[in-house]
Amino acid sequence: MTRVCILGAADTDLRRELLSRETSRDALATYDLAAPFHNSVAVDTVSLGAAVSLLNDLNWYLVRFADGALVREPSISESEWLSRDLAERVRDAEIPHEETKVFLKVYGLADGELVEPLYVKRGEDGEVPAYDLRDVEETVVVRVSADEFGGSR
Repeated sequence: MTRVCILGAADTDLRRELLSRETSRDALATYDLAAPFHNSVAVDTVSLGAAVSLLNDLNWYLVRFADGALVREPSISESEWLSRDLAERVRDAEIPHEETKVFLKVYGLADGELVEPLYVKRGEDGEVPAYDLRDVEETVVVRVSADEFGGSR
């Protein structure tokens, strides 16, 4: 199963906003909603293509009520997420999934909330550099495209 996680904007109750509108409520009706992080909505889809399609269907709401969207595809990584942009590029075969490992956005996780992302490149040894912006309980690693990272390789 491919998991989609929509991260709500700070000033918005994301779940309420999505479920109070008919089109987004209908798009989410067949899914079991979860909240892995504070102010998030997550669902499991059947594939990367279905995940990207769902995000496209919800785009109007994402622009207004979300800070971002993440996709976790087990065939790429069991523990790391893909940004929406990177997920679309992998689905469209613009970027081979083997090449998604370099550019990372690492969030701290404190009291269930994603905090202060740190942009880093994965080390040549395959290790993710330590998150050092503040003390956190754990981290959440999101693979991003070169464009999202800063446009350079």
